[in-house]
Amino acid sequence: MPIEWKTEGRILTAIIVVFLATLTMPVGAPRFDGAVHEALALVHWYAQEHVVLCLLPAFLIAGAMAVFVSQGAVIKHLGADANKIVAYGVASVSGSILAVCSCTVLPLFGGLYKRGAGLGPAIAFLYSGPAINVLAIILTAKILGAELGVARAVGAIIFAAVIGVIMHVLYRLEEAEQAAERGGSLAIPEEGGRSTSDTVLFFTLMIGILVAANWAQASAEDSAVWQAIYQWKWPVTAAFAVAFAVILVVRFGWDWRYVSMLAAGVGALAFAVPEHPQVPFAAGIVGVAALAALRPGEGQEWFEQSWNFAKLILPLLLAGILIAGFLLGRPGHEGIIPSAWVAAALGGNSFAANVIASIVGSLMYFATLTEIPIIQALLGAGMGKGPALALLLAGPALSLPNMLVIRSILGTEKTLVYVALVVVMATISGLIFGTIWG
Repeated sequence: MPIEWKTEGRILTAIIVVFLATLTMPVGAPRFDGAVHEALALVHWYAQEHVVLCLLPAFLIAGAMAVFVSQGAVIKHLGADANKIVAYGVASVSGSILAVCSCTVLPLFGGLYKRGAGLGPAIAFLYSGPAINVLAIILTAKILGAELGVARAVGAIIFAAVIGVIMHVLYRLEEAEQAAERGGSLAIPEEGGRSTSDTVLFFTLMIGILVAANWAQASAEDSAVWQAIYQWKWPVTAAFAVAFAVILVVRFGWDWRYVSMLAAGVGALAFAVPEHPQVPFAAGIVGVAALAALRPGEGQEWFEQSWNFAKLILPLLLAGILIAGFLLGRPGHEGIIPSAWVAAALGGNSFAANVIASIVGSLMYFATLTEIPIIQALLGAGMGKGPALALLLAGPALSLPNMLVIRSILGTEKTLVYVALVVVMATISGLIFGTIWG
């Protein structure tokens, strides 16, 4: 068999690069050894504190989105002929129940747009999908502070609607011509299945479990309501879980015997290890996934979709955390990059710092949730809160691969306008937020 020199040359180049990097690795240097320690310490902390309570239920929710949400209903509410208030409202909050990155959302966006969704609602969906979701809100508030969590949630929803409306206004004549060429409104496919109320209740209970289990610990200055919810977070989580089990049996047709055995096992674990509530919580999530995998049809599809999300997100997330820890360390600890450099580029709330944060964020690729540990490390290294918000609003929604795909769907001009709107609005938001909270 003849040697493919091009392929073999690439392999040889990779081997040489890895060997040289290994050979010149400054093992023993205090800063390098400290950076390695910080990388491992950060990923250990993240796995211990957030993977079980946040990621496991998020994977189930994301998988369920792909199985139980009617595509016909999405087209109906986001289509070019839909009520504008409903269309932009649905598109702008869609990210609150999606756990997708800037690249994962692209097939959904392309399908919506090519099947007749209006440019404005489609763009709002494109931004909102990766920019904000329930898990991101909780983790941002829990790890980076409540003010950044609220600002990210509100800012992303407003961004999605405003950017979508601006894109619609700029290209309304072109859209009208395209609608005329199609010869009228787009036919919406009808899809059967269970009632909308069952589906809404199903997702509401899952999101309730996620939110309750991750309710942040109350501090002395928090309100009495916040402290009361935290005190009762696990009973509230259990109540949501019981209701969810009932829905699975009564409305989704799951075998009550298996569901009852799972509930009894989780309850027994909760009483056996009350000081470690993550254990019964994890057992419940894994148990639901296992029961779904044993159900032919939509149950197995739910498990497969959830597993696909886990395979896609978890390795990238942990890799991102390792890189963030190595480069920037944990808050109060330095990685390989001196905090003075970060403070010089992104410290304070200057116009330049916000612009740099917005542009760099728009070019970087963030797997879902990896932006949080990265920004946490940047804040610990001296980054200002204004640039942090700018990076949160621009980074997860955009990336260089994302831009290239959007260009293939919308064309160069619309893509550049969309990217510019995100960068400009993120910069302005960072300046305002940094002035108030910096």
